[in-house]
Amino acid sequence: MAIYNGPLLNRIAQHELGLCLWLNRACRKSWSKQCFTFISWLGDGKFWYGLALYISIFHGIPGLLASLHMLIVGLTGLAIYKIIKSKTVRLRPHDSNHHIMLGTMPLDKYSFPSGHTLHAVNFSIVATHYYPELIWLLWPLTLLICLSRVILGLHYPTDVLVGAVIGLTLGLTSISIL
Repeated sequence: MAIYNGPLLNRIAQHELGLCLWLNRACRKSWSKQCFTFISWLGDGKFWYGLALYISIFHGIPGLLASLHMLIVGLTGLAIYKIIKSKTVRLRPHDSNHHIMLGTMPLDKYSFPSGHTLHAVNFSIVATHYYPELIWLLWPLTLLICLSRVILGLHYPTDVLVGAVIGLTLGLTSISIL
């Protein structure tokens, strides 16, 4: 049963459409599309897995513990994301509006919430908790990942916003219970 398909949420989606169309114009420029596709590709997990591996190899036991923390929070986020996505079944913007250009292939069918955003936010929170010096690398990358999801026609802004809130909640909760 789709819990997304209600009149209020459909109205919100209509208001978001203008922003989606405006940001998606960046896909018409080849260099921009390639740049945001690469950023999105990094957000598929490759960057985060590499970061966890780097931390665990070069920072000894504390790095291994930080990487384990990232893994646990990541798996928790994945479970929550899959449950929500299977219940909401919100079509992606490019599936809902033929004026939105698809910048890259989606990993799955539905858009709500943004898993890329959820994981980027929660991994950045956990990693910068252990290694605050990474803030200058991780948070700009996280913001670009969030932006890329709308630019590439894969998510509405509320998908990204809710993904960020879930990631923030998971990251901060996991730190507080340590």
